[in-house]
Amino acid sequence: MNTFEDQELLTLCRELIKTPSLSGQEDKVAAILEHYFLENGFDEVTRDDYGNLIGCIHGSKPGLKILFDGHMDTVPVGEKSDWQHDPYGAEVENGRLYGRGTSDMKCALGAMAVAAARFAKANNHDFAGDIYIAGIVHEECFEGVAARSVSAIVKPDIVVIGEASELKLKISQRGRAEIRLETFGVPAHSSNPDKGVNAVYGICRVIEAIRALPCPEHDFMGKGIQELTDIKSSPYPGASVVPEYCLATYDRRLLVGETKESVLAPLQAVIDELTKEMPELKAKVSYATGSEICYTGAPIEGERFFPGWLYERSEGFIRRIEEQMEAEGLSHEISRYDFCTNGSHYAGEAGIRTVGFGPSRENLAHTIDEYVELSELLGAEKGYEAIMRALTDGKEDT
Repeated sequence: MNTFEDQELLTLCRELIKTPSLSGQEDKVAAILEHYFLENGFDEVTRDDYGNLIGCIHGSKPGLKILFDGHMDTVPVGEKSDWQHDPYGAEVENGRLYGRGTSDMKCALGAMAVAAARFAKANNHDFAGDIYIAGIVHEECFEGVAARSVSAIVKPDIVVIGEASELKLKISQRGRAEIRLETFGVPAHSSNPDKGVNAVYGICRVIEAIRALPCPEHDFMGKGIQELTDIKSSPYPGASVVPEYCLATYDRRLLVGETKESVLAPLQAVIDELTKEMPELKAKVSYATGSEICYTGAPIEGERFFPGWLYERSEGFIRRIEEQMEAEGLSHEISRYDFCTNGSHYAGEAGIRTVGFGPSRENLAHTIDEYVELSELLGAEKGYEAIMRALTDGKEDT
């Protein structure tokens, strides 16, 4: 550990990782970040009703508002005995930092905070615009819902999502929807099934037809996905009873341009067509909703539809970032996120220019013995500073 060249960065990240912060329990991580902001020259520190933490550094000249977004919550550890490294130990071994949240995404958040403090100090705040670092709550439950509040407070011109990207610039992201397929039958004793309508038989027919539907494809974003993830009948257990209700859930991965209406339309068409063959079929499709409580006590809820987004490499703000990174000898490979992020709000809902950049790999998120390469952690901090230089020079996009 002592050979790592950036002890300040490593110390902050280890402190964040040692502090558990499941969704709805991010208060202690927020306190750590707040202390860092206040001790390192941030001009303003704000918490909203949800408990999102926003640190701001003002430049001396007018310019863009640049928001760096990182969520503070993590998924649960699971069985600690399955881990070779303590999930909250923040152990350093063979050039890696281990622990829950290293890749997803406390190390990115720590690197953003350190980069902003150093950038402002090195330039004596002599830059154009304002830099915001936001620690977001409840992202693991609702990608983009808590971010709506931050967006309303900051009104950013450009957002940088810090989710794992292997230090590549992510200019696109698949969205996500959780779809509910319900069928409604008539209960009866299973010794006289003809007296009822079995909701499970109905849903099986609908599921079979849905499985035959093609998913959209995109040259850059790849294939959309529509996968059945669970099915439940009621009553359960159903001893001697024809089930009167059945619910199936689909995970739908969205491409750019797909809307709430366009995603459900083919499913509704399947139901309409099957109803002609099966008059007894009663079915509907809708989006799941969720509700949780934030650590502040405020409720947070939302429909589980999080749109995808895409920006072209030719966009001015992307070109400026690429050029700055190239000038500093940093990687600037272009790629996409296959999973969902808070960018679903910023870019997908609000149309705010958004790019992703962070340390580590997407497929390390939520895994046992999650880790980040220290070399990528260092690269992330340098990359965030480069992005700040690129976007605070006072120049307009061309």
